[in-house]
Amino acid sequence: MNFSNIRIVLVETSHSGNIGSAARAMMNMGLTRLVLVKPRQWPSQDAISMAVSAVSLLETAVVVDTLEEAVADCHVVIGTSARLRTMPIPLLDPEQCAAKALSMPPPQQVALVFGREISGLTNAELHRCHYHVHIPVNPDYSSLNLAAAVMVLCYELRKYALTRPQLLPVPATLHGNKLDDGGAWDQEPATAEELDRYLTHLEAVLIRLDFHKPQYKRPLMLRLRRLYQRLQLDKMEVSILRGMLTATEQALRAGKFPVENPTNTSDS
Repeated sequence: MNFSNIRIVLVETSHSGNIGSAARAMMNMGLTRLVLVKPRQWPSQDAISMAVSAVSLLETAVVVDTLEEAVADCHVVIGTSARLRTMPIPLLDPEQCAAKALSMPPPQQVALVFGREISGLTNAELHRCHYHVHIPVNPDYSSLNLAAAVMVLCYELRKYALTRPQLLPVPATLHGNKLDDGGAWDQEPATAEELDRYLTHLEAVLIRLDFHKPQYKRPLMLRLRRLYQRLQLDKMEVSILRGMLTATEQALRAGKFPVENPTNTSDS
């Protein structure tokens, strides 16, 4: 049972005891990679006390300042949401979340992201996720403790691995242009950081072409992010797209196709 490529990310946890309890839940289910984004108090004796025998997991926890840092090398990011929001991002239940996470073989990296105890993840943070997962709790009492939420998803991961071992992928590595396990992809998926760099580059070019006008505050880049996250580009595809952007910039500098008062473009 291999969960080495799956990390639990806790964003701006207010009560450090919840970090310890989450670590204990992870250890119960066999997960060992914990990332903390700007916890209110760290290190913490409360976390150590609540972790009980999972203190070693706290000792190896990675602490970063932003969610972007926490998932930079991840290929799939799944964000938890206590509310069913109206974002056009695929929504999973806990069992589907486990299936999706375990469909990604090492060395591909997966992050399960949990938000703040009071407010959860912001809309901006949720937009950085390829998928959302919602735990269908009692609607009359929907407040779910952070560590309990971690336990639910970690349990589903373990249950899926125990009941469907024949469906679990073996770790895949690239040799030349082929995957060891016979998979169809000849390139590793792009990471969150690589996609971010491409979108930053794309925005700069679209502004220069006068297609994207940030001053109007329209959601063009947000929609493009959703598009590319849905496609889940691989590294070569990102490289090709960035090469096209670079060629566009070079043509602009050479004056090959200057844009003059475009009238047929839209930024919506």
